[in-house]
Amino acid sequence: MGTRPPSDYATDDARWRAVQARDADADGHFVYAVRTTGVYCRPSSPTRLPRRANVEFFDSPREAEAAGYRASRRQQDGPDAARERTALIARACRLIESAETPPSLADLAMQAGMSPFHFHRVFKAETGLTPKAYASARRARRLREELGTPDASVTDAIYEAGFNSNSRFYEASDQLLGMRARDYRAGGAGAVIRFAVGQCSLGAILVAQSQRGICAILLGDDPDALVRDLQDQFPRARLIGGDTGFERLVAQVVGFVEAPSVGLNLPLDVRGTAFQERVWQALREIPPGRTASYAEIAQRIGAPRAVRAVAQACGANRIAVAIPCHRVIRRDGDLSGYRWGVERKRALLGREAGGSRDRK
Repeated sequence: MGTRPPSDYATDDARWRAVQARDADADGHFVYAVRTTGVYCRPSSPTRLPRRANVEFFDSPREAEAAGYRASRRQQDGPDAARERTALIARACRLIESAETPPSLADLAMQAGMSPFHFHRVFKAETGLTPKAYASARRARRLREELGTPDASVTDAIYEAGFNSNSRFYEASDQLLGMRARDYRAGGAGAVIRFAVGQCSLGAILVAQSQRGICAILLGDDPDALVRDLQDQFPRARLIGGDTGFERLVAQVVGFVEAPSVGLNLPLDVRGTAFQERVWQALREIPPGRTASYAEIAQRIGAPRAVRAVAQACGANRIAVAIPCHRVIRRDGDLSGYRWGVERKRALLGREAGGSRDRK
């Protein structure tokens, strides 16, 4: 906001003169909207001047959006608009988190002073999730917290997490937890996970499979550390060392790690938040021999501002190569971090690039 007082822009005539002069001091005092285009801009915007008859003024972007206007591209880039938009969505997130039951899209939009369509778009751009997905992720987190309380029953946890009935919870429990609630509460007790440790050109490799599919492909230097990592994930699950049949599956995974272009035709047991799973699916769509930046992945999942969250989702991936987070690099081409070491990332990209050339 400029140094001039608000009184200098108290009338429509004064505001129009500021728009004509592209007065940067007027930014933050008001915005102008153009009826013929449906967009609003800050006074200093370098856009082509509209006809005065088509212009109306609002004290803030929020008021313009409540009237049905959308921000111009240049207005969206303005620091004041970005701060206000972030604050609005932060308040909406707090409202979702504090509500006994998830508020409707219409209620959230009304609280933000936006149309439901515009609020939905802005919320997704800011958080990487739709309001409904954010509420589901929050509910899943509350459920995990409640199930971790020693004296709480499963029924108590269900209602404390915001489910109105047992039946609605059990319809969603597998997706939320990856197993039955009583098994999750018991640290994976009742879950059967078969695993085996082997060697590949990248060092030690651990492959684990649940009833649903491959739930972990871990790489490292120390086989015992890989086993401890798996145990930490499911401290009370029934871990079974691989038999002969499972060793064949491990051999198949090792062959895939050595030559990713052959593909891995095995089901995956992917467990993450709604946002993480969207990122991981986008990673699986990157073909061998190709890379994408964190910003490009954010764009592909419809959350262009969520670059840091994309990087965190890559770091949370526990299924190496099959969910190819090694194919994500920084915009400047730097390999950046990798859960299993940058040298392994470089080796994987190198062999994929070689395989890509061989196929040409």
